[in-house]
Amino acid sequence: MNKKLLALYGIKCNPFAPDVPVGALRVTPRIDSFCWRVEQLAGEGGFALVTGAPGTGKSVALRILAERLSAQRDVKVGVVSRPQAGLADFYREMGDMFGVALHPHNRWGGSKLLRERWQTHIDASFSRPLLIVDEAQEMVPAVLSELRLLASARLDSHILLTVVLAGDGRLVERLRSEEFLPLGSRMRVRLALDRASPDELRDCLEQLLHKAGAVKLMTPELIATLCDHAQGNLRALMNMAGELLAVAARQEARQIDEKLFLETCSPPAESKAAGGRRR
Repeated sequence: MNKKLLALYGIKCNPFAPDVPVGALRVTPRIDSFCWRVEQLAGEGGFALVTGAPGTGKSVALRILAERLSAQRDVKVGVVSRPQAGLADFYREMGDMFGVALHPHNRWGGSKLLRERWQTHIDASFSRPLLIVDEAQEMVPAVLSELRLLASARLDSHILLTVVLAGDGRLVERLRSEEFLPLGSRMRVRLALDRASPDELRDCLEQLLHKAGAVKLMTPELIATLCDHAQGNLRALMNMAGELLAVAARQEARQIDEKLFLETCSPPAESKAAGGRRR
């Protein structure tokens, strides 16, 4: 966020940006419960699953989880940056993440080194390393299967890794398929996110404004209007609010209200008239 916007509204950060500080995010009771359960799971290892339609807050839940776990001294958290990668790049990233020199052409040797590194961590901290995979519906079948096999040893009786997969409905369907039933049956903790109610959206928006130090940036009427128009989608809400903030800053408006919303987000009168004539 540029200095002009910060100075104009006296805010600490752009409350509608994707990189808003984790401390400003609203932790719902369901997300809080999910994070607590994964914290317990990290001691034993296993798989957790976050699902929901695009824009329902999966990545937000993962950010909150990663922040909580990273604050614990004995927990090593890794985040997969390229879920769509093939096996060779998957092993390269795992090696880089856990500090192991791997040779992708030798997967047997790579899996052996990774397991030894994870076991060393378990022996020292009594906690499993944790791997987060966002957009897991993009993972190729071979990598999903490899991850399942890597995560355990001793005929599946000794878990070496905690894995949190997050994805949309495509991931849910894959885990129900016969090919991935062995992985789907291993999901010990689940969080299914749905569209938020207008009240939930309002609480989220008001908390972001409060944390940014801009509780009066938007009128209550505008907040209610935005929450109605977002149709339960957190991302849509943030996108509309961010656009309004940019327009307000350009006009140097001291507060964002419904008038600005109608000017910015309503279709032009000509389009409405044309649509009426076509009907």
